[in-house]
Amino acid sequence: MSMFSIFSVSGSALSAQSQRLNVVASNLANVDAVAGPDGETYKARQVVFQTAPMGEEGAAGVKVVGIKEDNTPGRKVYSPEHPLADDQGYVSHSNVNAVDQMVDMISASRSYQNNVEVMNTAKTLLLKTLQLGQ
Repeated sequence: MSMFSIFSVSGSALSAQSQRLNVVASNLANVDAVAGPDGETYKARQVVFQTAPMGEEGAAGVKVVGIKEDNTPGRKVYSPEHPLADDQGYVSHSNVNAVDQMVDMISASRSYQNNVEVMNTAKTLLLKTLQLGQ
């Protein structure tokens, strides 16, 4: 693996983790969402990753192949006075678990930071290599 392929691999990981952070932000924004007029609530989403070949050196990066929805039912709260309550008095909320999303956000953030550090280290090594020739 050449030094330059490190930038491709880490760059693909940065892009994937950035998309993961966006999905987590969307999930956290909808933690307390209730069912709309169509009766559907917001469903938590999760990014699906896959390894991807990066160039002819055989290096593997990562790519986002899709975003899947969690189909577990959301919580129901008894609130008969709520305008969106069903005929039994229950309001359907999203199935987003704030604690799980915060853990996912921390994990994605750390992974993003680690890949930035890999790129910075590779850059420093390349600059030191250039200085050897002077």
